[in-house]
Amino acid sequence: MDVVRTPEDRFTDLPAFPWSPSYAETSDGLRMAYVDEGEGPVVLLLHGEPSWSYLYRHMIPVLVEGGVRVIAPDLIGFGRSDKPTEMRDYTYARHVEWLRSVLFDRLDLTDVTLVCQDWGGLLGLRLVAEHPDRFARVVAANTGLPDGTKRLPDAWWQFHDFVERTPDLPIGFLVQSGCAEGLSEVEVAAYDAPFPDPTYKAGARAFPGLIPQTLDNPATPDNQAAWRVLETWDKPFLCAFSDKDPITAGGERMLIGKIPGAKDQPHTTITGGGHFLQEDRGPELAKVVLDWMS
Repeated sequence: MDVVRTPEDRFTDLPAFPWSPSYAETSDGLRMAYVDEGEGPVVLLLHGEPSWSYLYRHMIPVLVEGGVRVIAPDLIGFGRSDKPTEMRDYTYARHVEWLRSVLFDRLDLTDVTLVCQDWGGLLGLRLVAEHPDRFARVVAANTGLPDGTKRLPDAWWQFHDFVERTPDLPIGFLVQSGCAEGLSEVEVAAYDAPFPDPTYKAGARAFPGLIPQTLDNPATPDNQAAWRVLETWDKPFLCAFSDKDPITAGGERMLIGKIPGAKDQPHTTITGGGHFLQEDRGPELAKVVLDWMS
């Protein structure tokens, strides 16, 4: 497996992101970066496609001030984490294992509150199902766990087709397109920072093709097995979706309807948030998490 590592000078003077990274090795020796700030109960912030932990910069200060320890990893292929250079090196199962080995083998996290969005949910909910004793509660925001039986909406397929035909993905532009209120030029540049050239973008290009939307997808059996566990999950489960995301709109209904721990919870719709509601309404989402935990 050929791997590249983004030069550290690409991350100099990022706006509103003062935290120094920590690093740990996955079970197969890749280096994963993560933010580790604050003290108290663990809140795990998992990003998705094609962002990195920078996505949570508006939430981390609010959460830390609220008395929790924030762990915000960069998925392999993103942020400061190592980046295999071939799309075939990325699989759903590998992403789950990369996270598992760092979060549990290296950091030994327990009593975790998971906050997940986009692929953060596709990976995080698998971890919850496969290691339920590690988690105390879940906050799902604009995410889900496809099981191979449903086709994603047309808005997602437009994204999929764009990624498929664009080897040099405009990462910052894609994140900006998923925000209801846009980004500044320096924020767009911060999302581009981990990816100096197309060699670094295989992980971002691979993600859309890994989502199980058919029964013969390699990840379908594992996701269906995860659902069988989630359908018995009675620990607290909160949905905090935004109102301006054409990709996940209505997706909270399946989570609320099928997961016992979601019953009678104060599910909320965060108004004014796009797909990347952490950008549009980050402090509000952080406050939802803290209020619910308390």
